Amino acid sequence: QVQLVESGGGLVQAGGSLRLSCAASGRTFSTSDMGWFRQAPGKEREFVAAIRWTGSTIYSDSVKGRFTISRSNAKNTLYLQMNSLKPEDTAVYYCAAGGTSWPMIQSKGYANWGQGTQVTVSS
Repeated sequence: QVQLVESGGGLVQAGGSLRLSCAASGRTFSTSDMGWFRQAPGKEREFVAAIRWTGSTIYSDSVKGRFTISRSNAKNTLYLQMNSLKPEDTAVYYCAAGGTSWPMIQSKGYANWGQGTQVTVSS
């Protein structure tokens, strides 16, 4: 079991940047595939990015070229650097651990979830 705690969300103007962090507890972080998802009001949770335990990455088309997912196994922390933010990026962002296969872009494929952090982008 992996415990996940997100931080770094907030209010930013369009075109700005934020970096989300996800602190993980447990001894399996370094061998876990990790992902970021987001959920806007009235919408389903959607895939944003994922990183394999080997460092391979995958992104949704909507964030490719603007967001960067990374991890520090030494710090047991997952990151999401978000640049050139748009109002449509506004959502609660969740980190997830334990993807059951690679690449896992479906939320049901992850075993553990954080509580989420709100990102609001104003126009």
